[in-house]
Amino acid sequence: MGTRSLFVGLTGIAICWLASGNANAAGTRAAFSREQFARQPEQASGMIPQGKVLFGIDVLVRDGYQPLQGRAVGLITNQTGTDREGRTTVSLLAAAPGVRLVALFSPEHGIAGKLDDPVADGRDPATGLPVYSLYGEHRAPQAKQLAGIDTLVFDIQDIGCRFYTYVSTMELAMRAAAKHGVRFVVLDRPNPLGGIEVEGPVLDPGRESFTGCHTIPVRHGMTAGELARMFNNELGLGVELEVIPVEGWRREDWFDAVGRTWVDPSPNIRRLGAATLYPGIGLLEFTNLSVGRGTETPFEVLGAPWLDGVRLATALNQLKLPGLGCVPVRFTPVASRFAGELCGGINLIVTDRAAFKPVLTGIAIASTLRQLHPANWQDEGLDQLLCNAATLKGLRSGLDARTLEQGWGESLERFRSRRQDYLLY
Repeated sequence: MGTRSLFVGLTGIAICWLASGNANAAGTRAAFSREQFARQPEQASGMIPQGKVLFGIDVLVRDGYQPLQGRAVGLITNQTGTDREGRTTVSLLAAAPGVRLVALFSPEHGIAGKLDDPVADGRDPATGLPVYSLYGEHRAPQAKQLAGIDTLVFDIQDIGCRFYTYVSTMELAMRAAAKHGVRFVVLDRPNPLGGIEVEGPVLDPGRESFTGCHTIPVRHGMTAGELARMFNNELGLGVELEVIPVEGWRREDWFDAVGRTWVDPSPNIRRLGAATLYPGIGLLEFTNLSVGRGTETPFEVLGAPWLDGVRLATALNQLKLPGLGCVPVRFTPVASRFAGELCGGINLIVTDRAAFKPVLTGIAIASTLRQLHPANWQDEGLDQLLCNAATLKGLRSGLDARTLEQGWGESLERFRSRRQDYLLY
């Protein structure tokens, strides 16, 4: 894989550069500068011309909807379910000859991807079809909702992180399909972070939940279709499964190589840069930190009113974490944790995407906060997404991030071996 550079910028966020820890000195940069982290304009290695990569929905349309001919379909989708021309999967299946679209199902954030709270059932204004929420009263399709449906179709863009809940929704829907004798079809999409790198601790058996539905690492490097194949076999679901694969995608390709417009998969993943950082920064979200929600750059900044951004940025830069530079900032979230409070923190800048390790970065931040702010940083919520007892124990005993990373080695090798049977590309 060639070197790729990714600049994570700050656009319009209420942030001032720290200067010697003095809040009144905003505008100066002290010993830090963004220029100290050499960058090139964002480029994708081996850029594929527009339209050459066909997602599952594109293949389905091209082939005349053959896998769904004569079928009564329930569609699990959201705003990311679009084809290469920007048409929604809902509209395509609603008009597809020989296909009867019966109902829609929406994941976390709702069918339009704009909500951060539990979602109620509704009705699609364009088609008049019922929209059943899978992030409200129920997390899986119910028997009465599946009445008259013989095929569930899943078309949602995942971002390649274990605790991003769309694949959990898929797994629960597969269980419901198996229970009720319903066929399951996945319209596959590329992993936007590429399909080669895997990183982070594997979820401990017995810790499965909606934010970690299977024993996979934090960054798994698989597509939704590949994960569906893994779930079906390893969990013994026995569902009649068909994956409509992507055509023209290579595992080394990130999303900016596929020639498609970015559609925010959720309200706070607003660009590929945020998705790149999410597997590491998202790990910290249930501790007493702001991860940038309520700013214009979620997951690209983090901080707290008690946090010394200069000290944290200095310590992290001294670690020379691969592909990462940190700049101290001050910001005031307008919503979510610490809304309306001035936070000291850091802006995380990915300088070399090919080398960058998001999970190592997240663990390094946790380890450094334990050293710099032992009385302030509360790590009780860390294991809610980490779900790995050995890593948490090692962190609390004072092990550094690179030592903890070494501890993931054997389980990651076993995972790489496990996933081989399910890879499609």
